[in-house]
Amino acid sequence: MNYNPENPLIIQSDLTVLLEVISPKYEEARNELVRFAELEKSPEHMHTYRIHPLSLWNAAASKITADEIITVLETYSKYEIPQNVGFEINEAIARYGKVILSREGDAFILSSEDALIITEVCRHKSVKPYIEEKLNANRVRIAQLYRGHIKQALTRLGYPVKDMAGYLKGTALAISTRETALSGNSFGFRDYQEEAADIFHAGGGPDGGSGTIVLPCGAGKTIVGIAAMTRLQTQTLILTTNITASRQWQDELIDKTDLTREQIGEYSGEIKEIKPVTVATYNILTYRKSREDDFPHFAIFNQGNWGLIIYDEVHLLPAPVFRFTAELQSRRRLGLTATLVREDGLETDVFSLIGPKRYDVPWRELEAKGWIATAECCEIRLPLPQDLRLDYAVAGGRGKFRIAAENPDKLHIIKKLLEQHEGEQILVIGQYIGQLEHIAKELNAPIIMGKTPNEERGVLYGEFRSGKRKLLIVSKVANFAIDLPDASVAIQISGTFGSRQEEAQRLGRILRPKSDGSIAYFYSLVTRDTREQEFARNRQTFLTEQGYRYLIKDANEMFEELGLEQTT
Repeated sequence: MNYNPENPLIIQSDLTVLLEVISPKYEEARNELVRFAELEKSPEHMHTYRIHPLSLWNAAASKITADEIITVLETYSKYEIPQNVGFEINEAIARYGKVILSREGDAFILSSEDALIITEVCRHKSVKPYIEEKLNANRVRIAQLYRGHIKQALTRLGYPVKDMAGYLKGTALAISTRETALSGNSFGFRDYQEEAADIFHAGGGPDGGSGTIVLPCGAGKTIVGIAAMTRLQTQTLILTTNITASRQWQDELIDKTDLTREQIGEYSGEIKEIKPVTVATYNILTYRKSREDDFPHFAIFNQGNWGLIIYDEVHLLPAPVFRFTAELQSRRRLGLTATLVREDGLETDVFSLIGPKRYDVPWRELEAKGWIATAECCEIRLPLPQDLRLDYAVAGGRGKFRIAAENPDKLHIIKKLLEQHEGEQILVIGQYIGQLEHIAKELNAPIIMGKTPNEERGVLYGEFRSGKRKLLIVSKVANFAIDLPDASVAIQISGTFGSRQEEAQRLGRILRPKSDGSIAYFYSLVTRDTREQEFARNRQTFLTEQGYRYLIKDANEMFEELGLEQTT
């Protein structure tokens, strides 16, 4: 048996891959591995990745071949790779594009060189309703309206469709960028932003036009969206997570392109405009009076002749918008996200309905080039107070998590961290409003939460950006698309169980490059030996996957190091 002790990988026959952290080749192996495998566990010394069909199909869509993947595994493996691993990788990669969707005149044709595949899929109950006519052994015609539905069904059957049916151009709209933004700064696309937009566009041919770009928060996903718009020169619908994000998109478009305010519309709970470029919120799209009613605002998808739909934070796409997107396959669709992880497991729907991952850059690579800030991630563990232990012991699962998350001794640690980072721009982020309100009162700091009026939010964010305010207490409303470029410290005091999505968003709040080149600090306060610590492991997995060193410190030991008073 071949054995190379210097290599960091152990590949197992069930397609799990163990990665040894202490190996000098750890980082280069990890950077290769994340292109086609997903991190599942990240304990201190050995990380576990899994190679699965969806990760391989995304790799295939990015033109990574089975041979390249197997070469990576052979290059970094300690032992000879099990025979079945190469076979499984070849099988999965080969399935991408075995079934092709094309357009002939007004007809949509599903075809395969393998007639048995067409026979197999057409007999399946999930595909049958969408077949209009079998043309021959290798080709069937499908109903136009069900282009997305059949892609969804076939992906779930293990035959991801290569969609070559093309797209509507939409109404033309001239868009160009400014060399000097209205803000006074010089403007140009970074190399990776250009590359991402070019790969998505694919010269305007059927190979491009749908897909997801994965970039860390702070790396300029909005700018990639603008780059795609300049290539397509068409009316565009942009979908965002909230009004604050919507208005940031509008401001960026005004600042960096020659679009005028009159050409950009907002479609939200407050304003309902349809203009050549319209920015809408997911919340307004999914509003309906009752469960039995239709979604009245879905009409926006047909009120403009959109040539491009941009889904910001696509990993958060609500299920109703997924359903409607199945009928929007003739429009070009660009998904933007920091992570394709969905806690509901619907990554396959992002793949089939929005499009496969087209472009991804490791966070640490952008950090090394100075495009995002260097970040240090630290979990601080503290004990549960004695007087809460009985309550914790008798509580149910969710109750246990909340008691641990709202540990009152976290306030003491927050104060010490504020002392340590005096003069820096600091965000305290949490899940539970009562906890946040108490902390805001104790620290005499403003709080932003769901019920905070948008006008007041705008004022507080503005004061924070200008440096007038150094501290903001924010609920989960600040998880998404909030541009606070000078935030350098985030203190996470509670979260949504083990959400990796949320971890990506919260870390992203502090990743904008600092004008002085300083490091960003991301602290998570976790109650030791509780349900909160169990869920923290899941969140840690995300950070480790991005290549961050994740430190775990005992609260008292940490303060002893800093020469600060210990917790009680």
